[in-house]
Amino acid sequence: MKLTLKSALVGVVALGASASASFAQEVTLRCQHFLPPKGSTPLYFMAPWAEKVEKDSGGRIKVELYPAMQLGGKPQALYDQIRDGVIDCGWALPAYTPGRFPEAEAFELPFMTGRNAAASSKAAWEFSEKYLMERMGDVKLLATHVHGPGVIHKKGEPVMQLSDFEGLKLRGPSRQANALFETLGATPVGMPLPTFPESLSKGVVEGGVIPWEIVPPLKVHELADSHTEIPGDRSLYNTFFIWAMNKDTYASLPDDLKAVIDANSGLETSAWAGASFDKGDVIGREIVAGTDNKIHELSAEQVAEIKAIGDAQIEAWAADMTSKGLDGAGMVADAKALVAKYSDQ
Repeated sequence: MKLTLKSALVGVVALGASASASFAQEVTLRCQHFLPPKGSTPLYFMAPWAEKVEKDSGGRIKVELYPAMQLGGKPQALYDQIRDGVIDCGWALPAYTPGRFPEAEAFELPFMTGRNAAASSKAAWEFSEKYLMERMGDVKLLATHVHGPGVIHKKGEPVMQLSDFEGLKLRGPSRQANALFETLGATPVGMPLPTFPESLSKGVVEGGVIPWEIVPPLKVHELADSHTEIPGDRSLYNTFFIWAMNKDTYASLPDDLKAVIDANSGLETSAWAGASFDKGDVIGREIVAGTDNKIHELSAEQVAEIKAIGDAQIEAWAADMTSKGLDGAGMVADAKALVAKYSDQ
């Protein structure tokens, strides 16, 4: 009897130790992106997100951030790195693999997004819930977001009228941005963001479009002489981003740690990512305004001319999506309605 009781007690202790070990499971998430560590998104979103996840998990989740592709690969490979488990989570641009995620282009169409990135990022998340969850079903989406208004940065005099686009070699971030610039007469050159400064320095391009926030971290203001802003309540163009996690990594977490990730995902997390751009835009513009560089703003009449070109591009995009079996008109209508919905809040 004593032997049986002892055996039972040993079993209970072993079971308790096992349960305790399971409860105390610790996880390290290796997350990669292509920006310098002083970019506004790493500073004001990724690092605070990592700290919050660690805190919410009681220290059981550790998040390691690897900027500037320190774990290897090129920015174009980030989605596949997340999907394949090369990294546990990361920040990727669908635009860097044209045609793979066509629905995401709805938020990259001319004058689609508002000037407040946090608000438009909420719209991007709600849009993603309807149109992208299945397409991106091989990763765990944590947030989708956009940046603030794009600005034209170039060597020499600023773009002051539409004719200044003629023949201008301009770095573009996406298929839709490049299509707009080509219609305006420019020669768009598609390239990932990290290659833009060197391309500008070597004369591969004469200018490019990026938001204010990333100008100081990339030292673009030291290479460019002028900057052209496009006023109005909508952005000239935008870029769609995802913050995502490997599905197997997520699935391997105990339920309480899954709950931590879930609580730091979705609508408000997307807004948080967008807000990091809004904060960085203010800082970036102030830095450039303190230099001798010229900052020019196009007139409302000039913007209206560009918008008319953009409207035709949107119509053509919707027709193209419809020809591929997607609801082109529906995506455009939903994107516009969602941006308006969150811009008005």
